[in-house]
Amino acid sequence: MNGNYWTRQRVSRRAALRGAGVGAAGIAGAVLIGCGDDDDPTATATTAPDDNGDATATAEATQVRETTTPASSTINRGGTYTVSATGDPPTINPYGNASFAGKVVAAFSYNRLYKRETFAGSDGGQTLPGPDAALSAETEDGITWTVKLRDITMHDVAPVNGRKLNSEDVLASVDRLLAEESPNRSAVTNWLKVEAPDAETVVFTLDAPSPTFIEQIADANLLHIIPVEGDGGFDPATTMIGGGPWIFREYQPSVSFKYDRHPNYYELGDDGEPIPYTDSFEYAIIPEYANRLAQFLAGNLSELAINANDVIGLRNDDPDLQWLGQVSQLQSIFYWDNVTSTTAEYGDDRFRKAVSMALDRDGLTDLGYNTFALRDAGLPANLGWNNIIPAGWGERWWLDPQSPEHGESGAFFEYNPDEAKKLLAAQGVEDGFQIPYIYTSRYSGAFPPIAEAQINMLQAIGLDPQTDVQDYSSLYITQTFRGDFEGMAFGYETPFPEAGSYWARMFGDDPANHSKIILPEFTDIDDRQKVELDEEARREIMHEGQILNAESMWYAPSQAGAGTTYRAYQANVQGGIRDTLGYAAGTEEYPYFWFDV
Repeated sequence: MNGNYWTRQRVSRRAALRGAGVGAAGIAGAVLIGCGDDDDPTATATTAPDDNGDATATAEATQVRETTTPASSTINRGGTYTVSATGDPPTINPYGNASFAGKVVAAFSYNRLYKRETFAGSDGGQTLPGPDAALSAETEDGITWTVKLRDITMHDVAPVNGRKLNSEDVLASVDRLLAEESPNRSAVTNWLKVEAPDAETVVFTLDAPSPTFIEQIADANLLHIIPVEGDGGFDPATTMIGGGPWIFREYQPSVSFKYDRHPNYYELGDDGEPIPYTDSFEYAIIPEYANRLAQFLAGNLSELAINANDVIGLRNDDPDLQWLGQVSQLQSIFYWDNVTSTTAEYGDDRFRKAVSMALDRDGLTDLGYNTFALRDAGLPANLGWNNIIPAGWGERWWLDPQSPEHGESGAFFEYNPDEAKKLLAAQGVEDGFQIPYIYTSRYSGAFPPIAEAQINMLQAIGLDPQTDVQDYSSLYITQTFRGDFEGMAFGYETPFPEAGSYWARMFGDDPANHSKIILPEFTDIDDRQKVELDEEARREIMHEGQILNAESMWYAPSQAGAGTTYRAYQANVQGGIRDTLGYAAGTEEYPYFWFDV
């Protein structure tokens, strides 16, 4: 056994910064940018490499405006930090649905055993798991893990009334995660037994040594600790009571979520008092981007994801704004219903390869992320192509479809409409073949223009997509996402904090296996990667799986999620702009921000 693995779980934040590198940070990583004057002492000139490793960004375009608080500064507490959401979650119960939206709002109020440790300037890919409700997780063999709980005071809200979190709360939450109806239970099938020998200890017994157990208990998709009172004492579908940094105040559908700071949260700020620094947090539901932008420009939102076409102009118009640019671990894919058993045309791999080869991936990236204009302005902008593991994972797990290592299957990612037409003709698919093309209206940013542009690309190879734009909560996430549809769908795949999760979700016995693909060769990939302790050997297995998918294009990856996105922050936001991996910004980002007034 690799003895270094187990000690690696306790790596420090400083070590994480030293060791993250390109692979952990993604292709371009994250860069904090601002337009400070040339003589601004807080602005550090940097350059960013392009895909060939050459420095293409000018110093003026990538000046870094750090927001880390100097030791002599006084932290200002108070105020309300406000961000926006594009719509309502299907449920606020984190165990009630697979939707990212429910996980996002749950992360404000519920602890997990571990969380991602963010820091000023962090990119999600740089972050490592660190203790949350747990103080430690120890193992001698990688199979039996002993988790010690910290002293956590939960929210002073009936019926919990500020009591201490204990192991019975963890066991009750494990039961929720493992329940038959749980949308994410397939992610923890390696948990054979979970026991609580005392109030401060939980022992997990796995089916084999695991290189990813810490990531599992840090995953914001999985184990949210709902107190035992959630079984009859209160309804997790209508309220949230836990031990997290924010106390749930109210939810008005289509209006907002509101939270108050938890005054007895365990983590202390730089001033020695519990975080969060702000008194409250508001999650405003604003579906239209134009309205969100107007609210941000008016100073009513503390931060906003900025559409790519607006980044350059907004930076020029307001040089005091702070910026974070990053490549996410977000995946977008074409998928088909019951693809291994259907008699429909898309059951033939020639059809699926033709769809993939119809995509001008560089053109789609530029359309969604204004890539070439950003590069011309000297800003980092990624052109890497998503694989079944997204480009944002970088060299650690992602296999570049354009690399020689991908072999002959890399040709199925190349834009080649003439070859795509030949594949369809050889299959006997007639020109003008109609096929349902399903996606959802929920996603914003790069997703809508890419989804729409792909219609023309499919038409160019002789297909006739019948567009069905579905409501997210009532239809897409509850039916299509779970494989209950006919035809072809296009959508996002959740950015898992652990890259090995793609195999269980997309090729395993999971209700959200969109295309119902369960094949022995993918089961073998999953079985091998999830117990491989040597990272280089595990990377080779991950690459093998990506090639295996491409050889038949079971899922056809596209470019929504692969470009560099930019988020703007108001000039008065302090505490160190940071980014996390996954859906837990409510715990891992927002408690650390305060306002310079």
